[in-house]
Amino acid sequence: MPIKLGELTIKKAHDHLMKGDFTAVELTRAYLDEIKKKDGEIHAYLEVFGDALDAAKRADQMIEEGRAGLLTGIPIAIKDNILIKGKIASAASKMLEDHHATYDATVIAKLAQQGAVFLGRTNMDEFAMGGSTENSAYGVTKNPLDPTRVAGGSSGGSAAAVAANMALAALGSDTGGSIRQPASFCGVVGLKPTYGRVSRYGVMAMGSSLDQIGPFAKTVGDAKILLDVIKGKDAKDGTTIGDETYNDGKGRSENGRGGGKKAVIGVPRHFLSGDGIDKAVMEAFDESIVSFEKKGYEIKEIKLPNISYSLLVYYIIMPAEVSANMARFDGMRFGLRKEGENGIRDYFESRRAGFGSEVIRRILLGTYVLSSGYYDAYYNRANAVRKMITDDFLGAFKSVDVIMTPTAPSPAFRIGEKTADPMAMYLEDIFTVTANLTGLPAISVPCGSTMRDGVELPIGLQITARHGDEESLFSVGEEVRCSFGEEV
Repeated sequence: MPIKLGELTIKKAHDHLMKGDFTAVELTRAYLDEIKKKDGEIHAYLEVFGDALDAAKRADQMIEEGRAGLLTGIPIAIKDNILIKGKIASAASKMLEDHHATYDATVIAKLAQQGAVFLGRTNMDEFAMGGSTENSAYGVTKNPLDPTRVAGGSSGGSAAAVAANMALAALGSDTGGSIRQPASFCGVVGLKPTYGRVSRYGVMAMGSSLDQIGPFAKTVGDAKILLDVIKGKDAKDGTTIGDETYNDGKGRSENGRGGGKKAVIGVPRHFLSGDGIDKAVMEAFDESIVSFEKKGYEIKEIKLPNISYSLLVYYIIMPAEVSANMARFDGMRFGLRKEGENGIRDYFESRRAGFGSEVIRRILLGTYVLSSGYYDAYYNRANAVRKMITDDFLGAFKSVDVIMTPTAPSPAFRIGEKTADPMAMYLEDIFTVTANLTGLPAISVPCGSTMRDGVELPIGLQITARHGDEESLFSVGEEVRCSFGEEV
């Protein structure tokens, strides 16, 4: 049968593979053909793997032997900061241009065990630092819906690959919104799981207390399928948690989903009244809230007293952790090496040649806030406010089950529009950083669209739930009905 990539989900593709309507090799070849046709303009991939068809053949063998799971033979794109043994893992940086991974990340090992097919490594902001993929050392990824606009970041390549039908699903990393914001810009689903839900072993660290790996998918159901495979405790990552940590059901709101009741939705209206939110974004958000109310969900206005400090706190804690994590790239142990007149000059020359301007900016900021005399004034104080923000969310979850905001304050902006103003770029994270600071799970689901320059651009709805309660994200997220594209 002809393979219609635009109509496929993981579940549909799995059913076709089980019925023999097409093979994993045929499915993979269809995606490789689509990449060849489209990616010259979009630049979602940094590398398409030459052994993808070999992996597809192994998947077909698993299907023939009755060993197939839901992800067997499913073509997936992988962000370039996730290690695949033997493959280049550059984090879109000149510093690691020729670095080949010596082992598999835990998420890769789990997907490989299922028989997933890795199509290639996707473009990103260098070392995941950015919100537009314009900071890649290898060129910007363009939005498949309008190539004059960004795909978002830092996982822009993964989002664009799924949106352009150049992968059926993808993995990204999310430190301050790097899965959810590009998902919003590209009109796909993006999930940032609870901190510790997915192992970070084999993923290049940016902000170790903030980073999480998560899926991009075309539907909420597909995101759940991917999470179910990659989640779980891992002895190689001491921060990981298992399902048993949160499976006792405690923490539900008093009038929440127990006994078949619909979830109570919290809306922090006081945080949505600023001038920086695009009018179309607020209209789509308000329409979504009205839609949920009509379906019988209780909508409750909530207060998060310290949420306005989130972005300030994030841009102290994140650069501090960046400074510590980037210290290993010194031109001596691995990565790019440039010779100077002595050892210390080797260090300086290697980092100057290997790092882009945004990475350097964040290292400088982080080193400053960690320096003697400023550590208590900035870093420790930021961590204290971080706890206050977390306590605000936990307090709100005593009376609501999920909290809704827009994913981003604007639809996808034009390439080059914000590169000269880092503060304008940082403000794109205003709604997403809270989930990383608090460790809560959050998902972006397409909820509407707006016309800009004759192009329909998607708008995302962000849903946040309690620690470990991804199930509420999925059950509520599946109720979103979007005027952009298909129902999710």
